[in-house]
Amino acid sequence: MSSSTADVKNWMHMFRWIVKLIRDEYGIDEKQLIRTAVLETDLGLSLEQVERVLEFVSDSFEIRFPDGTLDEVLRLEELCLVASWLKGFYKRPPFIGLQYETACRALNPGASTEV
Repeated sequence: MSSSTADVKNWMHMFRWIVKLIRDEYGIDEKQLIRTAVLETDLGLSLEQVERVLEFVSDSFEIRFPDGTLDEVLRLEELCLVASWLKGFYKRPPFIGLQYETACRALNPGASTEV
């Protein structure tokens, strides 16, 4: 997997980048890769595949997802918003819990403080 992140400047670009990643790596039709798609059930990704997507996003954007991410992130849109927040492209997603937020901020000082 190798895809440039140079053009990713906001959460919409991040969403598109992640869609392309999942499409190209796992052969999932883009028609299925909608915002509300649940990563495991709707897209048919295994837990290991979802973890690999998180690793690739983490490595590509130099962000870190803390333990418990898969308890907070179930849908494609949630993954995009959390990754965008950790990178500093978006405000803190309202759906994440306080403990998770604290863990994220400890690992990612660039995460926005806006709610």
